[in-house]
Amino acid sequence: MGIHKKLGILAASLVAAGAGVVAVAQALVPPGPNKLKFPQGWDKGVMYATVDRPDTKQYREFYTSAEAVQAARDGKPIPNGTVITLAAYAAKVDAEGKPVKDANGRFMKDKLVAVNSMQKERGYGDDIPAAIRNGDWIYQSFTPDGQVNDKANLTACFQCHLPFAKDDYLTNLAKLAGKFPSSAQVAARSGPSDVTISGFAFGPAAIKVAAGQGVTWTNADDTPHQISIAGKEQRSDVMLKGQSATLRFDEAGNIAYICGLHPGMKGTIEVAKQ
Repeated sequence: MGIHKKLGILAASLVAAGAGVVAVAQALVPPGPNKLKFPQGWDKGVMYATVDRPDTKQYREFYTSAEAVQAARDGKPIPNGTVITLAAYAAKVDAEGKPVKDANGRFMKDKLVAVNSMQKERGYGDDIPAAIRNGDWIYQSFTPDGQVNDKANLTACFQCHLPFAKDDYLTNLAKLAGKFPSSAQVAARSGPSDVTISGFAFGPAAIKVAAGQGVTWTNADDTPHQISIAGKEQRSDVMLKGQSATLRFDEAGNIAYICGLHPGMKGTIEVAKQ
């Protein structure tokens, strides 16, 4: 689930949606109270995933009902009434401001900074602009004390989840279904045209290939990523942890790209003539 303007997901994530930029940019969801109320007892649900976010120095936990988890694992639709909550914590940092890690290499959580939820209910999407509607899902962002964050960019939530229509608009359906646990190992690729996505960064950030060759990205993060070429409609499929995507470049030149879901991630490709 996205954390909206306050937590680093910008409206630029509409690049990933594959919809017309003008149409999406004009479709706005106002901030402030809506049908989704603060999910009392959110931490009593099933915690089905955790994510470290190096880009925002956060540790995040995902909660939902046992019924929703079972439906996902049975390959059934997520039931109406389901609420999924993302609890965002500041990561503990050392004297240099770097996140402190536990014995397993994971971030250690500090104070709770936001509680963000999405809810699926019949008819809830009727008031959402059609260009960014996520079926019957709506979103809301709350402060740690349960108050609506009226500065939250709810439009960005819909835009960020829009590419995941086939997964019932869930960016982490695979985790909900137990298919991609955080402990999953990712096979290393070190070829001259390979890029690893780790810690919300491209490695290497700059790469050189010959015209007609492809570049392959492999996602080693717990969070989905997508490659989007600047100034073009060329983009990869969304990659979950352990998945790879390849794009081919036939024309020589310098190419800039970003993650379509996290625009702060940037890389470059130098395509040389054959």
